[in-house]
Amino acid sequence: MPETFVLIPGAWHGGWASRPVAERLRLAGHRVLTPTLPGLADGDDPTRYHLRDVVDFVVELVERKDLRDVTLVGHSWGGYPLTGAANRLTSRLRKAVYWSAFVPADGACLLDEVPPPYVELFTQLAEASGNDSVSMPFEVWQSAFMNDASAEVQRLVHELLVPQPMSYFRETVTPLDGSIERSYVLPTEDVALPPGEFAWAPRFPERLGVPLIETPGSHEACFTRPAELAEALLKA
Repeated sequence: MPETFVLIPGAWHGGWASRPVAERLRLAGHRVLTPTLPGLADGDDPTRYHLRDVVDFVVELVERKDLRDVTLVGHSWGGYPLTGAANRLTSRLRKAVYWSAFVPADGACLLDEVPPPYVELFTQLAEASGNDSVSMPFEVWQSAFMNDASAEVQRLVHELLVPQPMSYFRETVTPLDGSIERSYVLPTEDVALPPGEFAWAPRFPERLGVPLIETPGSHEACFTRPAELAEALLKA
């Protein structure tokens, strides 16, 4: 039976990053929306936006198009707008799927959930930016985010990334409503959060109270293993 997916991209990404997975979901007969969120379109002013603007955008998109039985999928930082929107769309939701995503805890922002070196790096980059934004350093992208691709592909995709408003890393949302069905998908080579205390799993699947669904690839499996990722999202 056809389903409706809304793919919420992670930090530094626009809807363009979801296209390889979206096309495979569409080939399987499903409807897929791949929005670019406020503050993450090329040329957006990072100082204009707050996390509530992104949540409002997702809610308004679903309501404006009168989508029903929707599966919201959030990637990485996208777990924050996913959660905020899901809590306001319970009557329209089928499921919330977290893919290598942060699962918000009460009163905790993204900076509370990442290793201290990331906090220091993001803070320094935002202070130096002149517009309170964070641009992803290529060396971090290459080693931790897209570690299963060639240097040429890593460089090409990195050039498409946009600055991330730092406000999106400082602000919080209410944890996911306990009545919402949820799943957690994690690529096996994802080291964007390193193994140990701050790893994606088991921390976030346990926070949701669900088993982990594994799929091949890195944090950027949307580019390197899109067919397998699409299959995992359908399984979820």
